Amino acid sequence: MITLKRPAKEYGSEALAFKQEFIDNGESTINGSELLDQMDSYDEWLKSVTDNISSDTVNPSWVVTDTYFAFDDDDRIVGIIDLRHELNDFLKDFGNSGYSVRPSERRKGYATQMLGLIIRRAAEIGMDRLHLSVERSNELSAKTILKNGGKYERSFTFEGEEADVYMIDINR
Repeated sequence: MITLKRPAKEYGSEALAFKQEFIDNGESTINGSELLDQMDSYDEWLKSVTDNISSDTVNPSWVVTDTYFAFDDDDRIVGIIDLRHELNDFLKDFGNSGYSVRPSERRKGYATQMLGLIIRRAAEIGMDRLHLSVERSNELSAKTILKNGGKYERSFTFEGEEADVYMIDINR
């Protein structure tokens, strides 16, 4: 079973090891990480994700977002997931949540658990539905969304790649 925890200063070295595993695996994007994959400094990233929790401090080009690390029973970061409280014009295709599982921890059901916990969090803050998108080539992520009640809504193309948008009704 996993636990979701907000990023904190004490998770810095574990977070950087998490990020490095993606790099070592030839992956340049960590979905749901609020740009952890693009930041050079954990402290700068931590400030950014902390600021984005509140409408008073959110980056003007972003939306209020909760970001969580997923920890396993050994207190190791196995994933990251975010919950965007609303969608702006840019995010309307990408949805309310993105997530990634550490390469060495994939195919263990963590993504399904993470998304289930985010759905509960969305219900707690009064959201009725979540929109999630997934590249057609990412069949495992599509299965994760379907396992959590996702229903196909529409497709779109971004940077030459086909993707599908699913909707999860939180009040199901």
